[in-house]
Amino acid sequence: MSGDRGAETLRSYEEINEKIRRGDVVVLTADDYARLADERGWREASREVDVVTTGTFGAMCSSGAFLNFGHTEPPMKMHRCWLNDVPAYKGLAAVDAYIGATAMSETRPFEYGGGHVIEDLVAGREVELRAEAYGTDCYPRRYLETSITIYDLNQAILVNPRNAYQRYNAATNSTDRILYTYMGTLLPYYGNVTFSGSGVLSPLYKDLYLETIGIGTRIFLGGGIGYIIGEGTQHNPSIGMSTLMVRGDLRKMNPRYLRGASFYRYGTTLYVGVGIAIPLINENVAKTAALRDEDIYTDILDYGVPSRSRPSVRRVSYAELKSGRIVINDRSVKVSPLSSMKMAMEIASILKKWIEEGIFYLSRPIELLPNDTVFKPLEVRRREPRVSEVMRRDIPTIKADEDLRSAAKLLVDHGIDHLPVVDGYGRLVGIVTSWDIARALAYGRMKLEDIMTKRVITATDYEPIHSVVAKMERYNISGLPVVDSDNRVIGLITADDISRKFATRGAVP
Repeated sequence: MSGDRGAETLRSYEEINEKIRRGDVVVLTADDYARLADERGWREASREVDVVTTGTFGAMCSSGAFLNFGHTEPPMKMHRCWLNDVPAYKGLAAVDAYIGATAMSETRPFEYGGGHVIEDLVAGREVELRAEAYGTDCYPRRYLETSITIYDLNQAILVNPRNAYQRYNAATNSTDRILYTYMGTLLPYYGNVTFSGSGVLSPLYKDLYLETIGIGTRIFLGGGIGYIIGEGTQHNPSIGMSTLMVRGDLRKMNPRYLRGASFYRYGTTLYVGVGIAIPLINENVAKTAALRDEDIYTDILDYGVPSRSRPSVRRVSYAELKSGRIVINDRSVKVSPLSSMKMAMEIASILKKWIEEGIFYLSRPIELLPNDTVFKPLEVRRREPRVSEVMRRDIPTIKADEDLRSAAKLLVDHGIDHLPVVDGYGRLVGIVTSWDIARALAYGRMKLEDIMTKRVITATDYEPIHSVVAKMERYNISGLPVVDSDNRVIGLITADDISRKFATRGAVP
């Protein structure tokens, strides 16, 4: 996505900062400016308004902090370290570390992670530091346990490689099972839609062509003042998905705007508050700053499709998303935000107040962010084995109204431990294992439909083996029925099948 960076000039940074110094600058939050532009037209509105403030507050997984602990006596070259049992990256100098928001506690995984550690530090709470080393002549200490606060650190710098996407795809789920994703919990059969981003307040939508945002831009970050230090990773302005790389001093931030969070059965993250003041320097910026929720669109993607090219269910505006319900396949579906609109509005209002009070000046970027880069996916050049190469195809099935004796005989005759249960059309309705039958006999349950597992984890024949292994580990199971697009059973894959196939390679992929 590109625009004319030579559009007609309206005012300069110097003129705006002089107005801030004099106390007569005109600042509106992005939603107020959009309303004014809607009433009077963006040209007239831009003659009255100097600056538009934005805000967003959402999960920004690519977040983290560089920490310097200082040297102990005797000194130590930390090889590994943990903060509240969360591993920090130690491929740095002796007492420098990087704690990532998505790193998870080794004792409380999925509940507590790097994002929570960062929040605890900013809040002034004590954090347990544990470190190990192999010991050298100049760094003889080998082990350390202590507690620290942010005030004990020499540096605590928030450095986020990717923040504040220009827009986010919304998410839904067409499958028959619940999905646990970075877009939250997605219910089966298009049961809900989730979305992120702040729409009309979105920083990178108010300067759509990146004419005021670049290296050195001063921003609101985590309740303090931070800076943009470059484009974020996966920066893709060609499809309206620009991102930011930012930094700021954690010791000057506020835990209200940096909050650790957990996505159920997915992992941990950090909610980050980001706000950018957009100077209306030219007509391009003035026009895009006037975009309303009704003008900002994104796609609802089906996360039930395990592919980077997930299909779009429909295109939708942020006005529709924020309404709380949208229509999919003629059915009204509940929509819920993963970002906080209230906090986004609060951030934009605080930034407006800072400018009006003369404590926040605008900085001209040293270099604008690129607006012509294209994000490249990672191509897997080594061949990945698929389920179709490993699965057993000649497996028996059974119907739910058959007896346990028939099920037990099929398991014994075919030398298997997993027996798919199907309906009259061969569609999967459950699964029974040898353990299920043993338990049924022990407790006197004689009906197959009473002991079978009805919520079955399945595989497809084109699925990569590593995906099946991950499912087995996640759900603590040893076999999966393989089904086609109509949920008909076409095979079975087990942990033993995978082990036999890859025994010569020394490891399961």
